[in-house]
Amino acid sequence: MKSPKPSHRRGEVWWVNLDPTVGTEVRKTRPAIIVSPSDMNAALPRVIIAPLTSKSHPLGCRPRVTFEKTDGFILLDQLRSVDKQRLVRPMGSIPEDHWLPVLLEMLS
Repeated sequence: MKSPKPSHRRGEVWWVNLDPTVGTEVRKTRPAIIVSPSDMNAALPRVIIAPLTSKSHPLGCRPRVTFEKTDGFILLDQLRSVDKQRLVRPMGSIPEDHWLPVLLEMLS
């Protein structure tokens, strides 16, 4: 019997393998939040993610979050479209009201 496919829903946090990278892009396998809409994620083999980090400085495009008891930032300035094969495993989720208004402001 096949195991169910992961949902890849907006707001989910996954371990994501971001290598290889170029220049100042965030590298290595790290937590990232899926920011692309869930209906798009269901239809395409890619998702749009934003890495999470605990080592950064505040910027208007980097909402502060606490995830798994660690304070950090969502790096909305480092959005990436990645193939779902880069998604290693799910970790949990972050409510949209913590980050979506900042993303919408950036894109307006």
